[in-house]
Amino acid sequence: MKIRLGVIFGGESVEHEVSIISAIQAMNKMDSEKYEIIPIYITKDRQWFTGEMLKDIETYSDLSLIKKYAKNVVLYEKNGRFVLQNKRGFKRIIKEIDMAFPIVHGTNVEDGVLQGYLQSIGIPFVGGDVYASVVGQDKVFMKEVFESQKLPVCKHIWFYDTEYEEDSNPIFASIKKLGYPVIVKPATLGSSVGIKTAHDQEEVKTAIDEAIKYDHKIVVEKLVEDLMEVNISVLGNYENQQVSAIEQVIPTKDFLTYEDKYIGGGKAKGKLSGGKFKTSKGMVSANRVIPAPLKEDMKEEIEKVAVDAFKALGSSGVVRIDFLVDKKTNKIYINEVNNIPGSLSFYLWEPIGKEYTELLDDMINIGIRDYKKRVAKTHSFDTNILKGFTELGGLKGMKGMKGKLR
Repeated sequence: MKIRLGVIFGGESVEHEVSIISAIQAMNKMDSEKYEIIPIYITKDRQWFTGEMLKDIETYSDLSLIKKYAKNVVLYEKNGRFVLQNKRGFKRIIKEIDMAFPIVHGTNVEDGVLQGYLQSIGIPFVGGDVYASVVGQDKVFMKEVFESQKLPVCKHIWFYDTEYEEDSNPIFASIKKLGYPVIVKPATLGSSVGIKTAHDQEEVKTAIDEAIKYDHKIVVEKLVEDLMEVNISVLGNYENQQVSAIEQVIPTKDFLTYEDKYIGGGKAKGKLSGGKFKTSKGMVSANRVIPAPLKEDMKEEIEKVAVDAFKALGSSGVVRIDFLVDKKTNKIYINEVNNIPGSLSFYLWEPIGKEYTELLDDMINIGIRDYKKRVAKTHSFDTNILKGFTELGGLKGMKGMKGKLR
């Protein structure tokens, strides 16, 4: 019997379109002998839709057609079943799913919001839980976790938008102490959205103004000038981990931009493949060298730190961990962890012999194991401390309970 797999993508995020590309790539590579693939698309205004048309990239050239022809649904638990129910007209059940596979990127979907909903209704799902998702999306939380584990991160400061608007002088002083040039980032976005470099205070002002458009929490890091950017993917959960090949990514500026990642059409070196789309191929479009030209000791160091970072966040499924290498000092720094990476980083696994279909199978199996472990734990007690509550006179009786409840 096939597993009914609900692939969730889209959402209210600036990485909405990237999510569509990643999800359609994955659905095209899933084993149709094992899975009944049910697309679940979340629009930018948070409406959920399902229908076979959502597997075709051409559908998204006119989003009005989706609202007209796809089924507007809600996902919920009904008598132990996880169902997609029609929101329009007759509230009939459109589909039943056994497991969810979120392939989402960015705020409001990748950051624990969606994972929290899935966990609250009790459905098995692929990828990290709420905690890993939240910390992995917030660069401030992430850096603090890594620092507590003595993992290498760049010198940085962070602040809230209100602090900057009330008095920017202490912030500028802290940035000056870091030393120019710096890189300014919204704390909870991905895909390099809202990121700018700055070489003096005037440029910092411009960069902060840009970042504040997207987030209330801003990170400013010391820029690694003699830079090589390398990425590695980790597959597994807290018990077992595997590492992929390491890539060197070739930015057009001081860092890998959104355009480098998703719009650039440069040819990559290495064994790469993907869906045949007329639009961007997601992270496959970026300029890269696989394997990265690294000495064996640095390669081993990156692999070890990547696994340590993965475990520190309690990650699950596939993540991509981006590193900055200072070529002058040969020091490495964790840049960030991508909980649900663009294209699920399949292009980093193919060079070591793991085809995309196998990678997806592995992720689904890990999700099933995570679910079994999660439901085996105790989450509530049978004892009802409110039993007999009405005998105490309802809410009025609570006055007499104050001492007993302390």
